[in-house]
Amino acid sequence: MTALAPARPLGDYLRDWRRRRRMSQLDLALEADISQRHLSFIESGRAAPSRDMLLHLAERLEVPLRERNPMLLAAGFAPVFAERKLDDPALQPARRAIDMVLKGHEPFPALAVDRHWTLVAANAAVAPLLVDVADRALIEGTVNVLRLSLHPQGLAPHIANLGEWRNHLLERLHQQIAATGDGVLQKLLDELSGYPMPKGASKSAPKHDYAGIVVPMELRTEAGLLSFISTTTVFGTPVDVTLSELAVESFFPANDETARLLRQMAEAGPSKSDS
Repeated sequence: MTALAPARPLGDYLRDWRRRRRMSQLDLALEADISQRHLSFIESGRAAPSRDMLLHLAERLEVPLRERNPMLLAAGFAPVFAERKLDDPALQPARRAIDMVLKGHEPFPALAVDRHWTLVAANAAVAPLLVDVADRALIEGTVNVLRLSLHPQGLAPHIANLGEWRNHLLERLHQQIAATGDGVLQKLLDELSGYPMPKGASKSAPKHDYAGIVVPMELRTEAGLLSFISTTTVFGTPVDVTLSELAVESFFPANDETARLLRQMAEAGPSKSDS
């Protein structure tokens, strides 16, 4: 089960998450289809919600599963959301699904990350894109994908539109912190924000704006300039903390030339740098 901190009063949790979501008591009461008076009594401790009511409020507040267990404990209920390791037999169907998605996306790159952007798995198309990473420690052991992307000795010097891509990643991280209140992510944001821009890195807008609907990543490689757009896939109805925090990042070629080069790279097989 999830490791839990000592419980605070339930009202503190509800107020914190309500304010994080910029909701008044009335807003949440309307969303949850209860009276504002009832919600006020729950927050003040004058009324005790049922477990179903508490989970209903947490759902309306979009509280991450990890944070729902402490709320349940604060209300006197047992936690209900398990946190298993990804190699736990119970999660094997989910792990197989992730592996199928990654493999099926080849020859285009895709990877799975946890809530802190730690690399969980990657397909064969990712490794050839990392051969120019100067600091090999960034791709050994525990790999943080955002750190690898923006570190001056990582991929950053090879990203043609680094200024735009950097802003995009930092904004995603800002939004994730706002949604989860995760202190580890805040430290990561502080670290990444302090990285200097590599010499010669472009701060200008890209040549193509893709109709303003996506932010591309343009990566310089020995094979040529690769341009990607990405999507994020999550499990639709997870009830396990670990599973709820996993995401698959899939990178698609933004143009025909990138698709051709990626297929060519896959046919060529692993480079000497990968062996």
